[in-house]
Amino acid sequence: MLIGLAIVVAYVYSSLVVFGWEGRNFFWELATLIDIMLLGHWIEMRSVMGASNALQELVKLMPDKAHKVKEDGSTEEVKVNDLDSGDKVLVKPGEKIPVDGTIVEGKSAIDESMLTGESVPVEKGTEEEVIGGSINKEGSLTIEVKKLGEDSYLSQVITLVEEAQNSKSRAQDFANRAAKWLFYLALSAGIITFITWLALGYPVDMAVERMVTVMVITCPHALGLAAPLVVAVSTSLSAKQGLLIRNRTQFENARNVDAVIFDKTGTLTKGEFGVTDIVPENVEETEVLYWAASLEQKSEHPLARGILEQAEERGITLGQVEDFESVTGRGLRGNVDEKNVQVMSPGYMKENDIAYDSEAFGRMSEEGKTVVFVLVNDEYIGMIALADMVRDSAKEAVAELKEQGIRSVMLTGDNKKVADWVAKQIGIDEVYAEVLPDDKANQVKQIQAKGWKVAMTGDGVNDAPALATADLGIAIGAGTDVAMETADVVLVKSNPNDVVALMDLSKKTYRKMVQNLWWATGYNIFAIPLAAGVLAPIGIVLSPAVGAVLMSLSTIIVAINAKLLKA
Repeated sequence: MLIGLAIVVAYVYSSLVVFGWEGRNFFWELATLIDIMLLGHWIEMRSVMGASNALQELVKLMPDKAHKVKEDGSTEEVKVNDLDSGDKVLVKPGEKIPVDGTIVEGKSAIDESMLTGESVPVEKGTEEEVIGGSINKEGSLTIEVKKLGEDSYLSQVITLVEEAQNSKSRAQDFANRAAKWLFYLALSAGIITFITWLALGYPVDMAVERMVTVMVITCPHALGLAAPLVVAVSTSLSAKQGLLIRNRTQFENARNVDAVIFDKTGTLTKGEFGVTDIVPENVEETEVLYWAASLEQKSEHPLARGILEQAEERGITLGQVEDFESVTGRGLRGNVDEKNVQVMSPGYMKENDIAYDSEAFGRMSEEGKTVVFVLVNDEYIGMIALADMVRDSAKEAVAELKEQGIRSVMLTGDNKKVADWVAKQIGIDEVYAEVLPDDKANQVKQIQAKGWKVAMTGDGVNDAPALATADLGIAIGAGTDVAMETADVVLVKSNPNDVVALMDLSKKTYRKMVQNLWWATGYNIFAIPLAAGVLAPIGIVLSPAVGAVLMSLSTIIVAINAKLLKA
């Protein structure tokens, strides 16, 4: 409006001069002003497009063609849009995976870095899920199509990024209000400048030139762009880091968080059993593990997976199992290397009055660990304790938050002993255990009642009310759709360390916004008097074209500063 007004005033006045009005015309200055304005606008739009092209980058990730596997086993190239759920597609080494689906045949390392921020390729095999847009690095894969179009992970990410970039932040609302008042200020300043120069006895052309310069130089372009550009850049950065912002205002408020509440299972822990202790009886640890893991090869129980992984880590070659039998509620038995091997529960040991180190068993049970006993030819040789394994990234995240003066709190439905053991492993001091699912939101309110700004991190359906109640709801990406829908931010990588990255990005984003707002408003404080001609007595007078240069320059500085935002 200001620029339009300035151009109209200068053009009308110049036209009147051409048709006989006394004075001089500004056509040269006017043409220069418009050229500089357009150049500045072009540079500004390039900066804006550079900041906002995360969406185009994400769209480019998705291939438009796929190798569909026909019933006879042959393949044909089809458009991704022509695929249906349940179809099978072949993905060759080096190709992009065209759809979200499940691997039904093959094994490969998959590069998901552009989607989840995970820098190392992830090894995946049959029955594991893959994301459309990720890159198949090594082997050929046959994938069963699960999600297409708008349901796919990448489409959901694009939608979230789009919503986040379009959503207004508080700083942006403030900037828009400030720009509105700056418009009225500039208009008033222009009119006052015109009247003042006329009152001082200067010709009309001089007064018009001063008024036009004031209107041009005060145009609140920089102020209007100060926040939106930072929003666009921070949204792009966060998407690349695997942080999906659903609510900008809450994201910006993350810098004020005093406490982070973590759900235990699946967030601080992996939700998978792993071996924590092996207590041998007159044999080596590896021997206890050999007999247990050899027998567990035939079992589908989660404990079996933990024991087998430990044996694999230690490089133990396992024996063949024969006559395998699962004894309901008691354990497993079978023959390995012509010996009768049993992996049994504490109940079985008690019933058969078999002696074992009860002190070690009591200590491990109190820590919430599950203990199994290994017997060979009915002779007890040791016990193995397993527990839900703590994520290494959880320890790092809690330590980092503590350094920043942010308290970490654990909230779990698990029993107190298990919760205390996990908290001790991670370094969390405040624990709320045995909390019922529907009581988690109340627990969040109690913590807020201390006057703390609270962030809640969770992954399950039972966490959704608590995520909604917290000042900042953070959903772990591997969790449920309900949790993700309720949260303000989604962590794609399910990595607690990303909570720290989120706080850090929030602080940096806010800092950039403040810098831009100060520059945009501070520039005008100096620009208006200068354009009005306060330095005219010492011979410094700005033309409208110079005013246009300074105005464009202020906008470009704001754009460059926004682009300097780094995660």
